[in-house]
Amino acid sequence: MKACGAAAGAAAGLPGGLPDGIEFRDASLGDAEAMAELEKLCFAIPWSLENCKNALGANSIAFYLVCLLCGELIGYAGLWPFAPEGHIMNVAVHPGFRRRGIGAALLGRLIDEAGERYGLSAFTLEVRASNEAAIRLYGRFGFRGRSRRKGYYSDTNEDAIIMWRGEPADGAGR
Repeated sequence: MKACGAAAGAAAGLPGGLPDGIEFRDASLGDAEAMAELEKLCFAIPWSLENCKNALGANSIAFYLVCLLCGELIGYAGLWPFAPEGHIMNVAVHPGFRRRGIGAALLGRLIDEAGERYGLSAFTLEVRASNEAAIRLYGRFGFRGRSRRKGYYSDTNEDAIIMWRGEPADGAGR
């Protein structure tokens, strides 16, 4: 992973917030390959290239954002809007760029932009019960654990915590 200009210092963990050279934009089908590679680095059960292509192409309702550093994809987040709710499918940040505010910036933009575009007032997601860093991040955005899916993750039979921000339209998820 290369760093450009002043981004080299920021990406190396120097203080100052998000690295210089960071850009956020809507994902496109051309991002599928980089997203699939990032999936392999981030998740025990990664989406395949085909899954990523489907999320960005065939799935006409999906909404995904990417985060680029000097033109290279280092993060993405996406959801499926089912107004008035959005189901957050993925939040992924390259391991070398974690704990620098990129995940929070992606999640915040995803919620704000999807809320505005699709009229969403509530959001839900699943997270591994052991993923304390992600649970803390989601908590900072108002997500609260509402229920648990036993054995949800097939690789370890680990439970998923179902988190909600806002109230589900049908009162479910409590």
